[in-house]
Amino acid sequence: MSADVKISTRNALRVLRRGPFRRYIIGSAISDTGTWMQVMAQGYVMSTLTNKAIMLGMANLAAGLPMLLLTMVGGSAADRFDKRKILLTTQYVQIGLAISIGLLIMSGKLEIWHILAFAVALGISNSFEMPTLNALVPELVTRDEIQSAIAVDRAVFHGSRVVGPSLAGIFISVWGAASAFFLNAISFVALIIALLMIPPRPRGTVEEEEKRASGIKEGFRYVAKDKPSLAMIALIAATTVFIFPIITVMMPLYVRLVLGLGADRLGFLMGSSAVGSVVGAIFLISIPRQKRVAIMMMNVGIVAVAIFSLSRAPSFYLATALLIFNSLGLAMNFGLANTIVQERAPDYLRGRVSAVFMLSFVGLMPVAGLGITGLSDLIGMRTALAIAAGCYAVIALIVLGRVRRQCAQPAVSETPSAETPAPPIAAAV
Repeated sequence: MSADVKISTRNALRVLRRGPFRRYIIGSAISDTGTWMQVMAQGYVMSTLTNKAIMLGMANLAAGLPMLLLTMVGGSAADRFDKRKILLTTQYVQIGLAISIGLLIMSGKLEIWHILAFAVALGISNSFEMPTLNALVPELVTRDEIQSAIAVDRAVFHGSRVVGPSLAGIFISVWGAASAFFLNAISFVALIIALLMIPPRPRGTVEEEEKRASGIKEGFRYVAKDKPSLAMIALIAATTVFIFPIITVMMPLYVRLVLGLGADRLGFLMGSSAVGSVVGAIFLISIPRQKRVAIMMMNVGIVAVAIFSLSRAPSFYLATALLIFNSLGLAMNFGLANTIVQERAPDYLRGRVSAVFMLSFVGLMPVAGLGITGLSDLIGMRTALAIAAGCYAVIALIVLGRVRRQCAQPAVSETPSAETPAPPIAAAV
């Protein structure tokens, strides 16, 4: 393991030496922390406005539906236009949204419809931001550094998921919920500065620009033809349907009904889950190409066993350990799947391919929880968890088994690592 740690450290330092990527990561760390503060504050504010659980689901649906409908539009825009300008626009929009909600809270005039409208507007902004960010990161490094860059980016994201809610709890208790929204608005400034310091992408040839301007359907067409990319997207879709709702939707009920515990233990469980994700992202840095799918299949087993065992867990401490291993496996597989998709995608299609990848995750999230929660109501939570674990394992292992050899080889769009020059943005200091 010490050798893996050395490799991870060396690879992380390598990508962080690239000025544009380093500045992006610093800005992203600050901005992501503010975002997670706002996520917690929004849930807290909603709980003070209504006791109806359905309204919490409505807020989630309000944010998710625009992403389901507009993510491909956002991905197409990322290919056609300057990614920095798209991201700067989304940051300005989200600053305005955060300040508006903060002011409504301070005035005492906040109502549920304000939160729902806020969620819709945020979902529209995220429809452009998420595929654009996902497509931007590979441009800040060389192609053979994409895996390390994605791993560092994911480690920062999950690290902020640990820090952000903790800080939000402190600020809410001292200065009220509005403070979390105002601090999130301020946190965007760090990412805005980083984006302004990234040089714009130089224009390509006429042929390249025409390809970038081709329709949304080109993204779907490419994914349908490229079996490894299709397999990775299918894997994430299966994870979204069978596993993510257990963590994001059912965990509060699991803690209360299965473990018989309260909100304090729920917070600890979710924090432990985030720590597992950080560790998984760090391990991701050192995984060689030839072992990717084998490790992904191992992680599928870890996740399936962890979720099945959760359905039988007799204690809080065992459940905590299982969630850590579950999150570790999920983080590694999500990062590896994204790496494979990004490495294989042609530069002119990266935004649209990123959008298809995001659809398999954020696009399915608004409706993914309905199946597992409905099944839980019909046959009981423990049985539903066991069935979900089994379905996930079977589908994921079949999908990965069919592309094991192909994923070990460079894609047609890749050049050998030793011959891969730094793109203009990555080469900037």
